[in-house]
Formats: sequence, C-alpha cells, structure tokens
Amino acid sequence: MTKSATSRTTKSSRKPISSKAAAAGKAARKSSGKPSGKSQSAKLPEWNLADLYSAIDAPEIARDLDRIDADCAAFEADYKGKLAEQTAKPGGGAWLAGAVKRYEAIDDLAGRLGSYAGLIHAGDSVDPAISKFYGDVSERITAASVHLLFFGLELNRVDDAVIERAMETPELGHYRPWIEDGRKDKPYQLEDRVEQLFHEKSQTGYGAFNRLFDQTISSLRFKVGGKELAIEPTLTMLQDRQPAKRKAAGQALAKTFKANERTFALVTNTLAKDKEISDRWRGFEDVADSRHLANRVEREVVDALVSSVRAAYPRLSHRYYALKARWFNKKKLAHWDRNAPLPFAATGSIGWPDAKSMVLTAYSAFSPEMADIAKRFFDDRWIDASVRPGKAPGAFSHPTTPSAHPYVLMNYQGKPRDVMTLAHELGHGVHQVLAAKNGALMAPTPLTLAETASVFGEMLTFKRLLSQTRNAKQRQALLAGKVEDMINTVVRQIAFYSFERAIHTERRNGELTAERIGEIWLSVQHESLGPAIDIKPGYENFWMYIPHFIHSPFYVYAYAFGDCLVNSLYAVYENAQEGFAERYLAMLAAGGTKHYSELLKPFGLDAKDPKFWDGGLSVISGMIDELETMG
Repeated sequence: MTKSATSRTTKSSRKPISSKAAAAGKAARKSSGKPSGKSQSAKLPEWNLADLYSAIDAPEIARDLDRIDADCAAFEADYKGKLAEQTAKPGGGAWLAGAVKRYEAIDDLAGRLGSYAGLIHAGDSVDPAISKFYGDVSERITAASVHLLFFGLELNRVDDAVIERAMETPELGHYRPWIEDGRKDKPYQLEDRVEQLFHEKSQTGYGAFNRLFDQTISSLRFKVGGKELAIEPTLTMLQDRQPAKRKAAGQALAKTFKANERTFALVTNTLAKDKEISDRWRGFEDVADSRHLANRVEREVVDALVSSVRAAYPRLSHRYYALKARWFNKKKLAHWDRNAPLPFAATGSIGWPDAKSMVLTAYSAFSPEMADIAKRFFDDRWIDASVRPGKAPGAFSHPTTPSAHPYVLMNYQGKPRDVMTLAHELGHGVHQVLAAKNGALMAPTPLTLAETASVFGEMLTFKRLLSQTRNAKQRQALLAGKVEDMINTVVRQIAFYSFERAIHTERRNGELTAERIGEIWLSVQHESLGPAIDIKPGYENFWMYIPHFIHSPFYVYAYAFGDCLVNSLYAVYENAQEGFAERYLAMLAAGGTKHYSELLKPFGLDAKDPKFWDGGLSVISGMIDELETMG
C-alpha cells in the first residue's frame, strides 16, 4: 500500500518555483509493499482536471506559459540588485511587500501549470504525448524561473536589522513566517551564478532520472500465471488469499526486478551522487541534513525518533510477525506472505459508495466542517480512484496551488486497507484546503506535520469501524490490520530511512553495484522484520520500486514522525474536553506559518521530549498485547 502527501506539500521557501513542475504528481508515496485487493467491477471516479486546464493543447496553457516568461523577466528587471537599498529606505517595507506579492502570484501560476502537467502525467505516464507535454512544461517553467533565482538569495543578504524594521510594516509583516523561514537557508546558499547552474541543470540531472524511473517502473511487466501484469496488480497479488498466487507474484517481481537491476542501480547511484555534489557545495554535513532543514526539524529530534523505533523492533514487528506466523500454523512466513490476509479476516469487496460513507461518517463524528470539506472531493470530482494501465501506482493528495484545490490519486481495489488509504489521502486533502488561505508561499506544510492530518484521518476511520465491529474474529482482523499498517508506517519507514542513509553514505566512496545495494537492503530488512519472516532469494532487489528513494530522499521518516505524533494526539483527543476539534483544525489551517513545536503546544505535546516517541510506540505495542490475548 502506498500513500502520501505530494512533494509540494513540503515547505518550499528555498525550492525554486520550477521544481513544482518537476515535483507535481510525484507523490512521496508510502511504499510499505502492502498492496490492495481485487479490482472492482463498479465504475470508479476519475478526476476532472478542467479546474486547472481543459486539455494539454488548451490555448490557456500556451497563454500562461507566455505569461510566466514575461512576468519572470519583468520581475528580475524591476527588483534585481535593488532589495538591500530599497528596503533600507523609508517605506521600504511596503516596497518589499509589493515585490513578495508579485513573486507569490508567479508562484501560484507556476503551481497551476506544473500541477496540471504532473497530475495528467501521473494519470498516464506511458503516453508519449503526455510525457512530452510534461517535459516541455517543466523545461519552460525552469527556463522562466531562472529570472527569479536572485530574489531569495538577495533577500537573505539584506541586513537582519533592516529586514526586522521593514517587517514592522503590516503588509510585509504578513509574510514574516516565509521570510524568517527562508533566512534559515542562508548558510547554505551559493553564489548566484552557481545557483543558476544548479537550477538549469536540474532538468538534465535529477529531473531526467526521476522521469526515467517513473517511465521504467510503469512499463515493467511481471509474468504471473501466464499473464503479463503491471506492477500494481502484481503487488496486489501479494495479498491474495491463495498462497500459490502470493508466491507466484513474489517470484515474478523478483525475476523482473533482477532483469532490470542495472537500470535501477544506475538511477540510484546517479541521484545519490547528484545529491552528494549539491550537499558538498552547500556545506551540509550529514547526508540527511538538507531534508531536515527543508522539514524545519532538528537532526537530534529525528535521531531520537530513529533510535526509539529501532530499539522497539523486537516488541513491535518481530513480535507481531511471530504472532501472524502462528495464526498460519507456521514458525516463519515467507516474505511474500508478510501482508497475506489473515485466515479469519472477512472476504468480499467493499464497494466505493460504502468506502465513501465509512470515511465521511467517521470524519463527521469528529467535525462536520472536516466532513464537509472531504465531501467536496467526491462531489466535485477531485479524486481519481480507478486502476488502469500507465497510471502511477500508490496514492497521493496533491495540493496544486491555493487558487485551485487539491486532487487525490489512488488505486482502489475494494479491500479494507483501501478504505484506510482513502481516509489517509482525504486527511491530506482537508489539510491542504484549510491551509490554502495562507497563500502560495505559506500554505505548504513541513514534513514534520504533513503526515499528521492523513494519519489522524485514518485513526478516526479505524476507531469508528472498530467500535462498530461486534464479531470477535472480525474485531481481531481489524485490529491486526491496523497493527500491520502501523508497522508499515513506523517500522518499515525507519528501515527505509536506515537503508537510504547507508546508500548515500557509502556512495561517497564510489558507485555501488546492484548486488551491494541488495546486501544493504537485506541487512535493514532482517533487522526490522525479525526472525519470523523468511526472506527468500530475489527479495534483495525489492528496493527498486520504492519511489521515495528517487523522488524525495529521506522523506520516509515523516511517516513514523506523523504516526507517533498522531498516537499521542489521539490520546489527548480521547481525554479532551470540548474544543479539541477546533484546536485541531486551527493547527491544520496554520499551514507553514508556524513551527511544529508551536503548533503542538496547545495539545501539551513536545517532540523534543525523549518520552514522546516511546509514548507513541507504546500504542502499537499495546495493540499487539491485545492481539496476543485473543489467541
């Protein structure tokens, strides 16, 4: 199962506007390897992107691309080389506020163009015309936004006292969070022409290898039972009730991955080296420091999270998988059986209308306002749920730009886990709608909170389903399913983070062969999954299809951060007096205007407290305790 916010959900104060085209539709999809079930015969919704543009050849696209060209060039002519002098003058705050507003308007338009290109590409990444359109739009925005690179760099060179005085002007003070956020990047800025080179080369560097990954993974075919399947239905078979089908799917994945390992090793090595070059020039010490900076989270906080989760592996994943093996009357489960449906779980498919009702009912019980926002995704066709060839695997919610609205992509196949994915992505969507009022510069949320709304939406839905389940075995199955998902959210994602750290660290000493990458992968998998999972030959190449490693290096810890945070947050909710929902929605509506620590204060939570992470992990451990008592 995969799910996420998109990369544009992240804080982007130092990210060039052109990256929105490159990132649009490239979700940081949570790749646990846990797929959904059988496809449905009922008609599933497909999104209506006309709120952005009517078609790839719509005249409005050509018009807006020309407008971006003109606006970016005019912006540079009007402001380059003038920020320090003009801001220091009387009335400098109002003058600079006008510049920021113009920059924000360009950002919004670039977001609209880039989002449309990215979303339509996510809907069909193998159509040559769409791929060309996506690449052309990305290049046009990159070329135009070269004229904007000076702005953030020059703004950060303005004296602190001058900026502080200018922000006393209300018009500029409104943008204080964005300005202060950008100034945190000051130590890592390079000379203007070097920044321009990095910016322009991105299209033929990491942007090109991102596209190569997407097109390769979408075009792969896996031979299962005489049929040639794409990756999504093949992964789906790992959750089939028939053991022979799960084994066949696992072996088919291994065979095709093996045949393509050189391509994926090349992509991984190239992107790791590309990042190392950038990090070295900018002065980042640790391989993940640039991600921490973008997330506005301290390295020691992430290190504490990682240490807590790794220490908890034995009492979480190791214990649960041993329990699951026992349910199957085995000592060990083959890796392709890790996400097998439980023998006592209900069969059958959940229809789309029922999934919609389950999620909206759970949301409404918490907050009618939250449910009303989520309902718009269904009513206004902001969701693409069908499974079809060429469509991106997994799921995401893409916020597009504040002048429009978010869109959700998922591959709905009727299993309970798909209902949770719908709840997850709609949580993102509600968050993005609420934060949009902050404008294009301050709506994006740092990853430290980007997964909070989504995981909270899942928890609301799960708790409601659990409370309505009377059958003991079905309650056991529902609880076990939640534990599996939390393991995939916390344990698996921290294992992925450990894998990335090892890859990027070792890459500094030279290229890694596919075999060596596989060795590192197996090492972290053995540690995280534990002795009850029997890792068979072929699993060493399962790192190849995880999109985070390509699109969003080191994103993955955000899931564990969000899950542990939500466990603590939900405990506050269950014990709260009136007003929790209002405080929660206010937190979401803040977008990127406040640091995560400030947003958590009203709930009495402090992520810097070492006990914070253990508290979140104890919720998972407690659920496993309950499962052990059920037999």
